[in-house]
Amino acid sequence: MSIENNTGSENQNQTSGTVPPATPATEVAPSAGQNTLASLLALKESNPKVFYGGIGAVALVVLVLMLSGGSDKKLPAHQAKAMVPGQSYVLKSPNTYDPNATIRLVAVPGSMAAYDDTEENDREGGCKHMPQNTPVKLVQSQNDITDKSVVWVEVEMTGPGECQGRRAWTSAINLQ
Repeated sequence: MSIENNTGSENQNQTSGTVPPATPATEVAPSAGQNTLASLLALKESNPKVFYGGIGAVALVVLVLMLSGGSDKKLPAHQAKAMVPGQSYVLKSPNTYDPNATIRLVAVPGSMAAYDDTEENDREGGCKHMPQNTPVKLVQSQNDITDKSVVWVEVEMTGPGECQGRRAWTSAINLQ
């Protein structure tokens, strides 16, 4: 008999259409947030050392993540090209876009910073200032005494003109 009564009462509930109202999801989220907030405030009142210690730990983790850097990318460095004695090159300064710029040639490697060309006769004659794209042949190269990353090259002028066959020194970055 009890089985029949249960079945009959289920049928009555289904046909009567009385379904308890569902709570919307928007009402559930604030109550969960309120419960978390209430538990944190209760922890603050009951055990403030643990509460502030937790805040400090979270702040420390965030600080470590912010200061830990990113990738290990290295800055691009200048790759020196192989200089081959006897090879032909042209003089071309990588530091200028002016086609009329000249390249300074010196008699002794390393004396580039020691010259004073304030006199007009120093700029002309003696094959000391050569125009861009002057053909040259590499005679020898050597590292700078004070800075091993700087390479000096001795070149021989191969282009036509009064400087043909003359030798002088310049920085290796001026050869292309």
